Amino acid sequence: MYKQRKSIRLKNYDYSQNGLYFITIVTQSHKNLFGEIIDNTMVLNIAGKMIEKIYNEIVIDFSMVRLHKYIIMPNHIHGIIEIVGVPLVGTLETDEHQGQPQGIAPTKPKTIGNIVGAFKSITTNRYIEMVKENILPPFEKRIWQRNYWEHVIRDENSYIKLSEYIVNNPQKWEIDTLNSDNIKLNNKKGTKC
Repeated sequence: MYKQRKSIRLKNYDYSQNGLYFITIVTQSHKNLFGEIIDNTMVLNIAGKMIEKIYNEIVIDFSMVRLHKYIIMPNHIHGIIEIVGVPLVGTLETDEHQGQPQGIAPTKPKTIGNIVGAFKSITTNRYIEMVKENILPPFEKRIWQRNYWEHVIRDENSYIKLSEYIVNNPQKWEIDTLNSDNIKLNNKKGTKC
């Protein structure tokens, strides 16, 4: 029987509204696909550079998005995404008989989930292309975990702390709970991350 996954989203929160969101997207099985930490600095490999390029292109497909601090780590991404001044959403409808504009057909505003979903889809497709071109090694089942984490940033203090966390993430890799070496070690001790 299929077990229903528990949602980690805030109940009744509108994730399309203007605001700042701290997101974390993790690779499947915490695989280090995007590079390595050398001397407390993240050094992106080919896959990591591709991921960074596509992350920065989010603003092309989502004009209401502004990207703030972000970091691509060996097996995850942290970033602050801002939804600003959500534009009037919809498409111009035309009268099929007269060919004249008739008004705006409403469409749903884009949410953080839509943005993350598009990013994961585009990066997965590009990764697959690069595997087929023998640029990247094959991966098992999927690149990304099915879900992602987000935190609604509610004040300037929280924004500053999360920005500092992003910037300092490579220096704290040895103790990072998402570091696959730490996960393996904790699992051997019988604890869960």
